[in-house]
Amino acid sequence: MAKRSKREIMIERMEDKKREVKTVRRIVLIVFLSALLLLIVGGAVAYTYVSGALKPVDPDSEKIVEVEVPIGSNLDSIAQRLEDKGIIRNAKIFKYYAKFNNESDFQAGNYGLTKSMTPDELIESLKTGKVYRTPVFTFTVPEGLTLDQISKVIEDKTDYTGEQFMELVQDPGFVDKMMELYPGLLTDEVKNEHIKFPLEGYLFPATYPVYEENPTLESLVKMMLEATDQAVTPYRDVLAEQEHSVHWLLTFASLLEKEATAATDRKAIASVFFNRIDEGMPLQTDPTVAYAHGEHLSRTMYSDLEIDDAYNTYKNQGLPPGPIANAGKSSIEAVLDPVQSDYLYFLADKEGNNHFAVTYEEHLKNRDKYITNGE
Repeated sequence: MAKRSKREIMIERMEDKKREVKTVRRIVLIVFLSALLLLIVGGAVAYTYVSGALKPVDPDSEKIVEVEVPIGSNLDSIAQRLEDKGIIRNAKIFKYYAKFNNESDFQAGNYGLTKSMTPDELIESLKTGKVYRTPVFTFTVPEGLTLDQISKVIEDKTDYTGEQFMELVQDPGFVDKMMELYPGLLTDEVKNEHIKFPLEGYLFPATYPVYEENPTLESLVKMMLEATDQAVTPYRDVLAEQEHSVHWLLTFASLLEKEATAATDRKAIASVFFNRIDEGMPLQTDPTVAYAHGEHLSRTMYSDLEIDDAYNTYKNQGLPPGPIANAGKSSIEAVLDPVQSDYLYFLADKEGNNHFAVTYEEHLKNRDKYITNGE
């Protein structure tokens, strides 16, 4: 066998190294492609799993689930509570989603949630203390409505009749139940023998979202009572200092709501009523006469003033036994922050503008100027 030259050996070794490099490259490529494939497949699986976990548990659910978030709860415990209640699919995924979006400052409270809510809706609700969902329907209760007028709103928006509504709000058992539920709002004052309707003035004017297809009539009334309870809460300390009750506040505010138009008028009219009470004069406000008659009076006649009724402020001094309508925030605040004046009289002209007077003589001049001469 002929002896190979060094050159031939060198060439052979070079060829071997080239084959080794190709093999290594092939192996590396195969490993890389395999890893990439696993990554893609794994990522797809992970994405599918995570996105699925972030979907609503039941997009068509309308059932309200009560969820309590105690004071001091952290994100872990809140997420676990939501999973335990069936509101979310996976507590860990929800927790990581909230952290990824820098959301963790949630409020304690009792929430009415549904399995149809998205993570973003849940997070927004927990941040603000409110439930952010698309309501099945809404109903609006304007300022200055009586229970009878509110009954017509409910009748227009639900399957319940106005008669059913009025029966419920006058039912002694239901009233007692609401008094137990809202002890700081409803007291024995609503059971005064002269009160026409115990819950008159206690259903707050607002627009209410309803998230159930067929809510109970009781739940609708509770929504409005809850809104009133929340509306008066900021003023409880002031009322306590003045030794006045919530019933007194809502009664006084209801008179302003029926008499006034502009917010400034409410504060001025409040001062008139306070001054009259201080002087021992009857309030003599026409809306109480209409309420005593149980009907709207387009114009109050002298004969109307003769009605013997506890709500008639022409015959009785001080406030009536209870509210004559629901009052909005501006009327409530006007009672607690009236303007300082010496006014004892006021009247409204044909355009609804109020004119104030300190003396009866000034009041008569306003009557001649704005009412008598305008006829």
